[in-house]
Amino acid sequence: MRIIEYSSVKPEEVLYRGANVKDRALEDRVTEIIAKVRREGDAALRYYAEKFDGGAPECLEVTGEEKKAAMERVDPALYRVMEKAAENIRDFHSRQIRQGYVMAERPGVILGQKVTPIERVGLYVPGGTAAYPSTVLMDAIPAVLAGCSQIVMVTPARAGQVPDAIIAAAQVAGVHRIFRTGGAQAVAALNFGILCNDKNSLYFTTQVNGDVGTRKGSSYIYTIDMRKIDCYD
Repeated sequence: MRIIEYSSVKPEEVLYRGANVKDRALEDRVTEIIAKVRREGDAALRYYAEKFDGGAPECLEVTGEEKKAAMERVDPALYRVMEKAAENIRDFHSRQIRQGYVMAERPGVILGQKVTPIERVGLYVPGGTAAYPSTVLMDAIPAVLAGCSQIVMVTPARAGQVPDAIIAAAQVAGVHRIFRTGGAQAVAALNFGILCNDKNSLYFTTQVNGDVGTRKGSSYIYTIDMRKIDCYD
């Protein structure tokens, strides 16, 4: 075990997990991906799926029929475990929900705080080398509890296929829509509103645990997350 003194670590290295944030060539490639997605939309997503994921899906969105079929195929024992995990996660995060309040203790003076959930949330779930249903649960359930009305998930799809466990976890957690696209291109598409045909940008959360440093695409995600302001004008 390597012990590191916190005071000796630079702030930008605290959450460093293998991606080279100073890799200028990588930053240039991510910038190119962002520009291509903005310029070409779905065509760019299919291009990168072909390049990185072994094939471009005919339809980027996972259909209702595919969700139903995945739910029928998933191991019942695994499904029960995911339901129990979801229950535990809900119980934990329900205690974090913030409530607004109004103070009207004196005539003519009203003070208060209004807590408003983000309307549209995009979740990034890694899938380059393995399936992470726990990531789906931990990303989506807090958004559901917060009251987000549109929860969209993106995940890499090997040869156009999203693992049944990932789809089942999304159903358990309450994800509304699933798109088979990953990498920096998926994050860019969320921000440009390309996936949902809505040019109002989606807010998004990236979750890359378990995938960073093990797949080339993970360093792309790390880089775009560090520079996501580049997605906006």
